[in-house]
Amino acid sequence: MREVIRPRAVASATTGEPVSSTIDVRTIAPNERHDLIFSSFNALRQGAALELVSDHEPAPLYRQFKSNYHGLFTWDYLEQGPDLWRVRIGKAPGNCCGSCS
Repeated sequence: MREVIRPRAVASATTGEPVSSTIDVRTIAPNERHDLIFSSFNALRQGAALELVSDHEPAPLYRQFKSNYHGLFTWDYLEQGPDLWRVRIGKAPGNCCGSCS
């Protein structure tokens, strides 16, 4: 199992996982955000990633990922506030969470 958290200083646009989509939660109703993010993550093929854009630290989302997908995702900070947060969330290659085809 693999879980990677990279701080902004280490993260780059070349982390290995191609970005399949960008989810800008600033434009989504708060009660719909996590469901959309998790369904988008589940739809990713192994080794792919999505980019999350937020106006706040996504720590609660990270805790949910860690609880539900421990070792099956990567979490790369691309930008860390204070006004804009960007995170690349990847489906770790070589591990399957059961939603892969």
